[in-house]
Amino acid sequence: MPQAEIVADRFHVMKQVTDELDAQRKSSKREAIALKDSPEKEQLLSGLNKSKYALLKNEEDLNDQQKEKLEEVYKKVPLISKMHLLKEKFRRVFDNNSDWTSGLFELADWCAEAYELYPKSCGTIRRWIGEIIAYFDEGTTSGVVEGINNKLKLIKRRGYGFRNFDNFQLRSFLTWHFTI
Repeated sequence: MPQAEIVADRFHVMKQVTDELDAQRKSSKREAIALKDSPEKEQLLSGLNKSKYALLKNEEDLNDQQKEKLEEVYKKVPLISKMHLLKEKFRRVFDNNSDWTSGLFELADWCAEAYELYPKSCGTIRRWIGEIIAYFDEGTTSGVVEGINNKLKLIKRRGYGFRNFDNFQLRSFLTWHFTI
């Protein structure tokens, strides 16, 4: 398919950012635990304990308890709160842009602002910029294909012991209501 355009799925790009945020959260918690008994240690630990989902979920999907935890993180752990704000800003780049030029400029602005806190993510964006900005024009994801692949793997796992390919093929077609 020579005319096919390669598009990076926004899920995988966003996952890179959330993984880096989670790694910093874990690192900050380890550093807080290593501190000698002090008010600073208690403050950091109270902000970081049970904060994973409040930080990694989309802000509008948080329940009341997670919103309170996020507020506590904002008050007690400034580095993590700044990283969370940048993560949400990054997510809005994908939500608010529908053409590649505005998406490219917003990604460049985000990388300039976030490079110190998200060096791996900025490097990945720089290396894959063509495929990432193609998302803004195409708006496609690989979710459907990944779902089909997952279903086929499940059929294969369930069908362990099928004697021939025809049985596997028939089961696959039945799953999607195709007729032969």
